[in-house]
Amino acid sequence: MEETKRVQTLVQQGVSEVPLRYIQPPENRPKPISNATYNIPTIDLSHSKDSVIAAIRDACRKWGAFHVSNHGVPIPLMDQMRKLPLSFFNDFPMEEKFKYACHPKSPASEGYGSRMLLSSEDDTVLDWRDYFDHHTLPLSRRNPLRWPHFPSEYRQVVAKYSDEMKGLAQRLLGLTSESLGLRPSCIEDAVGDFYQNITVSYYPPCPQPELTLGLQTHSDMGAITLLIQDEVGGLQVLKDGEWITVHPLPNAIVVLLADQTEIITNGKYRSGVHRAITNASRARLSVATFHDPAKAVKISPASDLLSESSPPRYSSVVYGDYVSSWYSKGPEGKRNLDALRLDT
Repeated sequence: MEETKRVQTLVQQGVSEVPLRYIQPPENRPKPISNATYNIPTIDLSHSKDSVIAAIRDACRKWGAFHVSNHGVPIPLMDQMRKLPLSFFNDFPMEEKFKYACHPKSPASEGYGSRMLLSSEDDTVLDWRDYFDHHTLPLSRRNPLRWPHFPSEYRQVVAKYSDEMKGLAQRLLGLTSESLGLRPSCIEDAVGDFYQNITVSYYPPCPQPELTLGLQTHSDMGAITLLIQDEVGGLQVLKDGEWITVHPLPNAIVVLLADQTEIITNGKYRSGVHRAITNASRARLSVATFHDPAKAVKISPASDLLSESSPPRYSSVVYGDYVSSWYSKGPEGKRNLDALRLDT
């Protein structure tokens, strides 16, 4: 049944050509990139606070994405968070994995899935990716029984990693607020209590990577995303119309500003447009931790950033409405955010 088909299954069946549903239109297909040494900025959080704030200000204005090093998250925990889900994808039979399948009509539901969007139209292009999504915060949503019971330490590691990521997200949003001259809690207060999801993405080898994307072009919906990837790499960030490959850095964490933070900062900082490409020889794994508002929260530009000479550049939006639009219409880059712009 196509609704429950997984990309990994296609690869295990030995497909030599990408099925039509996974072929991107020509304008969206990845092109050869020559920027072998170009990368997003790296910010060492152990440096002086003033230098860190200045680096965050520059990265948020120009990129909406950066690495952080010396971030305080235990490296062994990060290693486990890559290793254990990889075992879930590779070491256990499909019938066991399907016990944790997402609801087929709701890709945003928790569990093992493949589709990102709600559309079931035949012309919808699918990503070359399988994933497992964990609902981790607030604690009322956290039900480890919905997470894999194998390997045996899986659930304990995910819960600990969730707590570490929350602390880092709070720290980074505080520094981001200060970099705009705002009180440290400004952005976090606007977001409210985090709704956190941890999504492990598995990108099997693709027989025709030049025709596919592992993850389509988009910016994230919420406030801030923290991502780790393995040594294979495949994440790309859009900068001045050019796709920049984010080469993995050992022990670093990728920070992606998301759409609600762009609204709160009144466009002074941009959310990071990104995608994932595939390759023909090696599977890739990444772990993204999303920090979002509750769906009832109304997001608006921060009042301290507004004045007669700096009016609002975005309409206010109830986050749940934004999510519904994103999942039903598709992201297509930043079109859902652009629809809220007042200065076009």
